[in-house]
Amino acid sequence: MTAPRYWAMAPAAGAGKRMGSTIPKQYLSLAGRPVIAHTLNRLLGHARIAGLVVAISPGDEWWPEVAARMVTDKPLQVVTGGAERCHSVLNGLEALWEWAHPDDWVLVHDAARPCLTAGDLDRLLAEVADDPVGGLLAAPVRDTLKQADDAQRITATVDRSRLWHALTPQMFRLGMLRDALRATLKTGRLVTDEAAAMEAAGFAPRLIEGRVDNVKITRPEDLALAEFYLTHRSV
Repeated sequence: MTAPRYWAMAPAAGAGKRMGSTIPKQYLSLAGRPVIAHTLNRLLGHARIAGLVVAISPGDEWWPEVAARMVTDKPLQVVTGGAERCHSVLNGLEALWEWAHPDDWVLVHDAARPCLTAGDLDRLLAEVADDPVGGLLAAPVRDTLKQADDAQRITATVDRSRLWHALTPQMFRLGMLRDALRATLKTGRLVTDEAAAMEAAGFAPRLIEGRVDNVKITRPEDLALAEFYLTHRSV
């Protein structure tokens, strides 16, 4: 049997409204290049990633310039994203289905997470490769968590000992993840990550501890933080 290959999928169709910018967050400038350029280079630059699918919004006017500057000898396919992240991911998986094997691994990574390290990617690949379900990078919750009511009054302090922040990439078999997302969307549920779709299908994905500097750019201050991380580390 042929060994499974590893593909990357980057949903990049979001508008990023919380950034307060007219430009989608994945195209904002970060250390001299668009955020998404850093992200895709991190994925395509890894020796074990065979190729990548990126999902962009219809009429995306920023992607052509990014694509023109991409230098890679690996397959890079562009698909149209959907209304929500889960729709974009499924569109990407359907495109992969045309040339990848159902048992191949897919690593879904947020386009707005440009600080992924090679070490974290290596760890995810090594520790999940033989897992029957798949898994994701995650970070243990470090802060005290509060539960609030509608008036923003604290109703409880939540035990954080078993809580994790879900990160990306999230790594699952192409066929299993495609089936799980299809089934979840058929019920009308909009999941916010791939692990949730797998959970809904009855699986328990594995958590692989990753670095907390694998930040997702959501608010303006995240951009400065990501630039600090990118310019002050050697890995």
